[in-house]
Amino acid sequence: MLHVVLVEPEIPQNTGNIARTCLAAGARLHLVEPLGFKIDAAALRRSGMDYWEKCDIRRWPSLETLRDEAPGARFFFLTTKSDRPYWDVEFADGDHLVFGRETRGLPESLLAAEGAQTLTIPMQPDARSLNLATSVGIVLYEACRQIGRVTAKS
Repeated sequence: MLHVVLVEPEIPQNTGNIARTCLAAGARLHLVEPLGFKIDAAALRRSGMDYWEKCDIRRWPSLETLRDEAPGARFFFLTTKSDRPYWDVEFADGDHLVFGRETRGLPESLLAAEGAQTLTIPMQPDARSLNLATSVGIVLYEACRQIGRVTAKS
């Protein structure tokens, strides 16, 4: 199973879109607190996330707690501040794809500590960034493609 990790997501619609993408790809979604929104029945209905209960979602008080529970797992940190394209990695079952907040990305201290494990989605120079849900979809489906996780319906 592949894992998508959202560190302190801020926008419920993005998280809902990512949850739907994870469901379609057969991936687990990890939400690292604090979240910028509530996850309760009323909030989910307002966001149109009526499929939420079908998704494999785990909440964590910190990224460190998640990493402690996944010893030996590989974690890749997606950022605009890396020169290594995501397609240069040979993804494997159990990999964790870590994405930061919509407004600030992942903390600089984390990126500095994990430099060898940082990846980027190359973009034209005039583009500042991609939407978080779009970024997750790009990298998650490349990982799925590489490991043969998702197959087309015939």
